Amino acid sequence: MIRKRDTMAAPSGVPVPSAPPSYEETTGINVSYPHPYPVPEPGQKPDGKGMNPPPYMGQPAPASNPVTVQTVYVQQPVVFYDRPVQMCCPSCNQMIVTRLSYDSGALTWLSCGGLCLLGCIAGCCLIPFCIDALKDVDHTCPNCSALIGSYKRL
Repeated sequence: MIRKRDTMAAPSGVPVPSAPPSYEETTGINVSYPHPYPVPEPGQKPDGKGMNPPPYMGQPAPASNPVTVQTVYVQQPVVFYDRPVQMCCPSCNQMIVTRLSYDSGALTWLSCGGLCLLGCIAGCCLIPFCIDALKDVDHTCPNCSALIGSYKRL
C-alpha cells in the first residue's frame, strides 16, 4: 500500500509536503517478496516439520560428535606480605600454609648504612640484620619446599 503525499503550495511556489512519509513507505514493508522460509498458512498449526531453514551452501553438515567439557579453575593472584598465606601450592597442588624465611634486602642494608652515618660504627650498625621486620620475606611450600613468592620491603 503506497500512499500519495498531500502537498501544499508555499508562498514561494515550491510544493511543501504536509506530513513525512509513513513507516511502510520508507521501509517498503508492503512490497511483496518471496519468503525464504516456509510460512504456515492461516489456520494451520506449525508442527515444526519443514520449518527449519535450509543449510547455506558450503556449510558442513552438523556432526554428531560428543562434546567434551573441561572445567578450569582460575586461582586469584596471591599477594604476599610478611604473614603466612593459606593457598594451593602451584607445584604440588596441595592446600598449604606458606613457610616464611627472611633474607637481608635493600631496607636492611639502608638501615645499616643510616646507622653508620649516625655514628654507630662499633657494631651497633649491624642490628638491622637481626630484625626480621627489616628483611625481605620468601614464601615456600612446607610439603615440596618450592619457592612460591617473595615480599620485598623496598
